[in-house]
Amino acid sequence: MGKEVNIFWFRRDLRLDDNAGLKAALRDDLPVLPIFIFDSEILDKLPEDDARVSFIYDNLQEMRDQLQNENDSSIGMYHGTPKEIFKELIKDHQVKKVFTNRDYEPYAKDRDEEIKELLEENDIEFHDFKDQVIFEKDEVVKQDGDPYVVYTPYKNTWMDKFRETDLDFHYTARYSDNYIKNSRLPNLSLSDIGFKKSSIKVPDYQVTPGLIKDYEDKRDYPAEEGTSRLGPHLRFGTVSVRQMVREADKQKNKTFLQELVWREFFMQILYHYPETVTDAFKKKYDRIDWRNNKDEFELWKKGETGFPLVDAGMRQLNKSGYMHNRIRMLVASFLCKHLLIDWRWGEAYFAEKLLDYEMSSNVENWQWAAGSGVDAAPYFRIFNPTTQIDKFDENQEYIKEWVPEYGTDDYPEKMVDHKEARERALKTYKEAVSSN
Repeated sequence: MGKEVNIFWFRRDLRLDDNAGLKAALRDDLPVLPIFIFDSEILDKLPEDDARVSFIYDNLQEMRDQLQNENDSSIGMYHGTPKEIFKELIKDHQVKKVFTNRDYEPYAKDRDEEIKELLEENDIEFHDFKDQVIFEKDEVVKQDGDPYVVYTPYKNTWMDKFRETDLDFHYTARYSDNYIKNSRLPNLSLSDIGFKKSSIKVPDYQVTPGLIKDYEDKRDYPAEEGTSRLGPHLRFGTVSVRQMVREADKQKNKTFLQELVWREFFMQILYHYPETVTDAFKKKYDRIDWRNNKDEFELWKKGETGFPLVDAGMRQLNKSGYMHNRIRMLVASFLCKHLLIDWRWGEAYFAEKLLDYEMSSNVENWQWAAGSGVDAAPYFRIFNPTTQIDKFDENQEYIKEWVPEYGTDDYPEKMVDHKEARERALKTYKEAVSSN
């Protein structure tokens, strides 16, 4: 059975430094066996060429190489349900403690409770740590202990607390002798877990002083390279959120920092209101009489609506796994308001396609667009897809990049009339939210 070990379980924290749980594991008194589980409960729902799986896999291989070269260690790779994998690990090793970083999504919370129970049955300690956020759970709440459901007061309290907080960086290098000395831990290929290499690549993030300085001026224009592409890296933890917050604060850019605060606002909403994954936060919005026309949904998905800025966004998403944030608001509003298609349909499609898919942000932003969520846009706010071009893509550079046939006979007619669709949406929403 071998010597006693502690396990560190990588999940959404794919980095070897500034990692809270990993540092705690390495500082303990037993050798650390690092592991990653390709969770079949999650993977079985994904297409075989999912770019996010390729991204996770490639980062794990880089981490394995680093540990093998520098520490004569590695990362054990496993495929299956976490419970079955931990049963195997307990059988094969004298495990004393398991360390990991907390995850706040509903499935992750249930999974961790199940693993905790299994470990307790085997007299193994379970230790989890805050790592993917600056503040979690009940750390930023109202004075009466209730969660904030409006962003601005949440942000103000967050900022007050941040000013009083010394951000610890969890450097691990000085404890690296405590990795288990075994560079031949189990490895897997992509095909072993039922996947193949994706043709879509996650771009590197750009958080340069210049980008942060110009962020407020450029972030709303999809033809500009004005956004950080940070989303997937925060989602999978290839970069530390502490590092990014420090950088934004150091550059004195409130707008960039506040985008990171929005992320935490939505995370705490999902934590306190997990039912919002499927139910409207404002219950009366579940009475909306959605049209849910499947043919129209397909045109929206393919970017063939006849509204060029909407179509450009959807084609960018389909081809690259990314969509500019300003355009995300437009395409979501178009689906919910112009087509009267349930926001859950759009949320599910984004979940399938977005490289930076984060359940909390995706669900709550879709509810925002539909008018049903916390701090949401009022239902009568309906973006005009044509005037949005004048505001954000005046020279049509973004449209021309993604919709090359725009302006030719090959480009489809508008699938709805804006004025008629707007009036239909207003009538449908008003009937739903005003009925008893």
